[in-house]
Amino acid sequence: MKGHNSLAKGAQSAVRVSIVVNLLLSVVKFSAGLLGHSFALIADAMESWVDFTSSAMVWFGLRTASRPPDKDHPYGHGKAEPLSALFVAFVMLAVAVFIAFEAIDHIITPHELPQSWTLIVITGVLATKELLYRFMLRKARHFKSTSLEVEAKHQRTDAVTSLAAFVGITIAAFAGPKWAAADDWAALFAAALIFHQGLKAGKTALSELMDKALPDEVVNEVKSTAEAITGVVSVNACFVRKMGFEWFVDIHLGVDGTQSVIEGHAIAHEVVDKIKEKFPQVYDVLTHIEPYEQ
Repeated sequence: MKGHNSLAKGAQSAVRVSIVVNLLLSVVKFSAGLLGHSFALIADAMESWVDFTSSAMVWFGLRTASRPPDKDHPYGHGKAEPLSALFVAFVMLAVAVFIAFEAIDHIITPHELPQSWTLIVITGVLATKELLYRFMLRKARHFKSTSLEVEAKHQRTDAVTSLAAFVGITIAAFAGPKWAAADDWAALFAAALIFHQGLKAGKTALSELMDKALPDEVVNEVKSTAEAITGVVSVNACFVRKMGFEWFVDIHLGVDGTQSVIEGHAIAHEVVDKIKEKFPQVYDVLTHIEPYEQ
């Protein structure tokens, strides 16, 4: 379990970075949007606030998922991670709808032009979000974490909404009053992006909660590991699913039917040991021995 605990702690550390950065960005963007009369920047600030909230939920999910199995949860608490990712997806969808309604209201209601100095703020935000996206994606791939991957993609979406705000403010600020709504159209575009990303994030989380099988290349590699063990004549079935940071393997092994139960048991044990050795993220391997028939 040490390997799993180190993965969980490393992932939690990455999320804490995201929490701090997104909180600071939400404050900076909201203040600049309010003072600079830019609803696109305010919408962007709301996106960062969602990032802050979702990062906090992801951190909670990762912390819960890292707890060891107990009497009531013999398979561990791994599903807390995709559950937190699903919550993040729902928050993204709700915020997207709110921003869309507010943007439409601003489009049909006359208002002040955004200030050009807000573009300087957005430029700094764009650089920060891109760096955070790359950092989170690298950590998600390293720790093989669904919620970290969702979080990383959310950072990229936030960067795109900031870019949309940059374009909208530029048009509204320099093209004159007739183009004042460009800032609000940018906010509406941002809402569409957030909604789309929320749907994708929700689909990813639901897939893991529904025990979706890992990719064929992973399953085939597990099968090959088992087939290489002396005494394994065939692998009749192999299923691999992910729960939090951990993988669970169910495998049916074909062995010589004339062997004793003790010999078959020893072969199964060796298969379990080799799979866990090759794939540290595997928490448990359930083996089923079947007599091989020519």
